[in-house]
Amino acid sequence: MYNIILVHGTWADGFSSWSKVIPILQNAGHRVIAVQLALYSLADDIATVKRAIDLIGASGPTIIVGHSYGGMVITNAAYNNSKVKGLVYLAAFVPNDGQSLADLVDSSNLPNGFLVYDSGGFVYVNPEMFPQLCAQDIDITQAKIMAATQKPFSSSILAEKSGLPAWKQHPTWYQVSENDRIIPPYMQHMFAKKINATTTTISLPYSHLSIVSYPKEIAQLILNATMDHH
Repeated sequence: MYNIILVHGTWADGFSSWSKVIPILQNAGHRVIAVQLALYSLADDIATVKRAIDLIGASGPTIIVGHSYGGMVITNAAYNNSKVKGLVYLAAFVPNDGQSLADLVDSSNLPNGFLVYDSGGFVYVNPEMFPQLCAQDIDITQAKIMAATQKPFSSSILAEKSGLPAWKQHPTWYQVSENDRIIPPYMQHMFAKKINATTTTISLPYSHLSIVSYPKEIAQLILNATMDHH
């Protein structure tokens, strides 16, 4: 039995991201926590995941899974943590030491008006664009619900620097979404190559929200990480 910690990205939460993946992992006999990130600062989100590792890490080996911005978080939260046995990146950002999210984002593929800022500097996706850009392979009704309930992130997160990377210490897996309109697939392939996940990379013709549109395939990759760990 493994502990599996699931870390969502921006504009999302633990339920909307993982509700279809969690039952598959639980039915396979694993303990699962899907953290709820505040999305106020990278440092705070890292601390949230570290607490989750401490909470269930004493009961066995732990695999940490990050989607999108969650890749930034797990890269830092798992560093120098002996309880963590593997990292799974799902259409996720993978930073080097000293890199910020702003360094990794390629905004050239995003249309004007995609991002909406509120009075506190928190960033939303334009709900009119959300289904077609974030979730084009998800039922339109569900995609609109996700757009309406999205959790904005503080724009200050974009400038926060990542620390020493846990992917240099642990086995890694990466899922590339080939139809991703948020993180370009070429960048995802670069990330997968950087962390030397080439033998454990799966490339799937999915949207950015592969964790919602194809939960069985995503859950299987996470289960593979529990079985392939060495």
